[in-house]
Amino acid sequence: MTHALIVTHGQPSDPEPAEAVLAAYAADVNALCAGVSVHSATLAAPGALDSALDKIPGDAVIYPLFMAKGWFVTDVLPKRIGDRRNPILDPLGADPKLPQLVAQTLEGTLQDKDWRSQETDLVIAAHGSGRSRNPSAVATAFGDTLLQLIPLGSLRLGFVEEAPSISVAAAGTGAQTLCLPFFACTGGHVLEDVPQELSKAKFKGQVLPVVGELPLVQQHIASVLKAFSSSK
Repeated sequence: MTHALIVTHGQPSDPEPAEAVLAAYAADVNALCAGVSVHSATLAAPGALDSALDKIPGDAVIYPLFMAKGWFVTDVLPKRIGDRRNPILDPLGADPKLPQLVAQTLEGTLQDKDWRSQETDLVIAAHGSGRSRNPSAVATAFGDTLLQLIPLGSLRLGFVEEAPSISVAAAGTGAQTLCLPFFACTGGHVLEDVPQELSKAKFKGQVLPVVGELPLVQQHIASVLKAFSSSK
């Protein structure tokens, strides 16, 4: 049996709920990941990462459940790992297969609803940042690639922490609209900020699961972990 560790940021103000959400997420991936024991830890929960690392071998792979290859992935996580030699994979948001997986999900949703893609609007609700352009650049590039894979009536980007806001992006859309939360897992932004912004816009469409919790994406993460473990 090989091991893998899924790591995400968590919620510093209230770390335990995010730890529980990630543990459930890791359990879902583990069920798809025969031969690999999948563990989890958030950076925000005191002692969680060290405790998880103590339970896995030094060659166990770390999967960053982040939507951008930013400061937490390139600086904070390696420093927190310290002298341990666990390899760190690229984060979810940097996976070149992600747009295709989301396009397949959208096609399935549209088929179930009997909606034509060219007549359907998509609102991507992303985090953004008031300090770095990297998160919004990643979301924008994702949206551009997605439009190359599936024709849509419109694709609109809105952010929690920068302009345009999600409410501005969603304004004026009709019932034949999907909202995709561009987040790795369900947390405070997804449970509170996104619904509040959509309410402001009087959003009438359907909100999809967050990107990281789409079944095809979870299956892909499991395949990545299995492939890395079998290559050692």
